[in-house]
Amino acid sequence: MIYELRHLTTYGYSRSVPFSRCILRLLPREGGGQRVRRSELTITPRPAERSDGLCFFGNHMTTITIARPHRELKLEMRARIEVAREPPPHAGLTRNWEEVARLALASRSLAPDSPAHHLYPSRLVPHVPAVIGYARESFGAARPVLEAACELMARIRRDFVYDPEATEVSTPLADAFARRHGVCQDFAHIMIAGLRGLGLPAAYVSGYIRTIPPPGQERLEGADASHAWAMLWCGPETGWIGLDPTNDLIVADDHIVTAFGRDYADVAPLDGVVVGPGTQKIGIAVDVIPVG
Repeated sequence: MIYELRHLTTYGYSRSVPFSRCILRLLPREGGGQRVRRSELTITPRPAERSDGLCFFGNHMTTITIARPHRELKLEMRARIEVAREPPPHAGLTRNWEEVARLALASRSLAPDSPAHHLYPSRLVPHVPAVIGYARESFGAARPVLEAACELMARIRRDFVYDPEATEVSTPLADAFARRHGVCQDFAHIMIAGLRGLGLPAAYVSGYIRTIPPPGQERLEGADASHAWAMLWCGPETGWIGLDPTNDLIVADDHIVTAFGRDYADVAPLDGVVVGPGTQKIGIAVDVIPVG
């Protein structure tokens, strides 16, 4: 599947901002069955300084400095992406989850895709006993790891309500879990916390999803905005499998990956410092258009 992707973010400031320095993670990444045919990031006003590179995990990072007064910052990303992922393995034929946990713990690799980086609590995914207990219900003794994880994913989709008003980016994972309401970021963090609490490597992914619902059915959540999901390491033969608990889907060709990390803090689309008084408003517009 080939997509034309456009993501426009507009920051409007109530007063003039004399200086800002930001790190942007907006350009889609290569790999995992995804090829970037072209991509560009346009920044208005034009930065005084700009540098582009890759972070440790292989995500695109753009560092900018804007050193003249401005009341608005526009970030427009356009890309053409080809997605052709391998079909996932049969969930019941994957290694049992206890064996996967042992293999992950024994891994000596520190490569960017090593399970070792995703075994332990991280900044936004702490150890929460209630979440681990919730996840454990799906992981019976010797159960195939992907089968158990898919059941956990389905339970999150069933038990939690997609509600953009319920949480903010800064809402702690434990609060979102207690409320049983939230958005894709919350559901991904909850699933990751449960899996890591059982000793399984789980990562956070940001990106997009396109959807064409069947007649009479509702469209998938998160289709016209950036999206987030989890990835589970299922052993050396199977590797990483994407799991979307917001929609109860194994990730396939309808998902487009922007960045991969331990949690949202590793993949946030914008980090940085804005020097100036007043408040800001953010507008986001996303188009994911299949073209072939």
